[in-house]
Amino acid sequence: MIISKTPFRLSFAGGGTDLPAFYREEVGAVLSTAIKRYMYVTVHRRFEDDIRVSYSKTETVACVDDLAHELVREAMKLTGTEGPLEVTTIADCPSGTGLGSSSTLTVGLLHALHTAKGRTRNRAELAAEACAIEIDTLGRPIGKQDQYAAAFGGLNYIEFDPSGSVEVSPVLCGEEVLRSLEEHSLLVFTGQRRSASDILRKQSAGTASRMTVLRGMRDLAAEMRDLLVGGKCISRFGALLDQAWSLKRSLGFGISNSELDASYDAARNAGAWGGKLLGAGAGGFLYFLAPPVAHVGILEALAHPKTMPVEFDRVGARIAFVSE
Repeated sequence: MIISKTPFRLSFAGGGTDLPAFYREEVGAVLSTAIKRYMYVTVHRRFEDDIRVSYSKTETVACVDDLAHELVREAMKLTGTEGPLEVTTIADCPSGTGLGSSSTLTVGLLHALHTAKGRTRNRAELAAEACAIEIDTLGRPIGKQDQYAAAFGGLNYIEFDPSGSVEVSPVLCGEEVLRSLEEHSLLVFTGQRRSASDILRKQSAGTASRMTVLRGMRDLAAEMRDLLVGGKCISRFGALLDQAWSLKRSLGFGISNSELDASYDAARNAGAWGGKLLGAGAGGFLYFLAPPVAHVGILEALAHPKTMPVEFDRVGARIAFVSE
């Protein structure tokens, strides 16, 4: 039995510039961090002569091509894996909540399946293969940031070149800066789950007319990175986060709505320096940066939503267990 463990991610700024519609024209960049919430994938040789895959549903099929789960099917095909086999996925967070779940799952699947075949893949290879499955094979209208954030772990500034290459640069800030960022973070669930595909498809189609806004989002990602490296005031980081969200919201495409805007404004009025809706938009988790003493008031203003602690993952994709 093989068990892979792959972190979800929290993106601060630059989302949208990792879409091909932007980075094929000029360099895109995002600032993001992996968090200590994980996708676990188990791969186990099965006694029966078939393939069993368990997630929110359970499939038992005779061959790989019969699998309805696209990511499992394509990961098995890419790695040359056939039955008999059992694959199980378990996540710390629900899908459709803006934490990069599908890409995290793809990276974890590839890692476990390669390991089961006796092969090693480095982080860049895992991320590139995950992008190939989701973007090239399945044609999903997504970007590249989630796959690299999940594979590499840590707090990174990730650049996307028109050539198609991706450069992951760790943000070299002090440990006290990271701890301060964690302590001031507040992650709340909106209660809404959504598919990012429609929003991202509209955003890709409308990128050409919004290049100026997207450049501003990319430049803010670099400014926020530099702020952390310089160990500057964390409240300034929150103010830049607010600017980045204002720019992203101005793109339209259904990224926000009146209910989400009201929640964001309520949190700001209760003491949050800034924040954003994670992922493509329209639901999922709202992230805020605020003084710890203001967290209780913010939660009261939001009618006590479900929260999730924010702790940064420093390791990235790894194999958690291999049976003898």
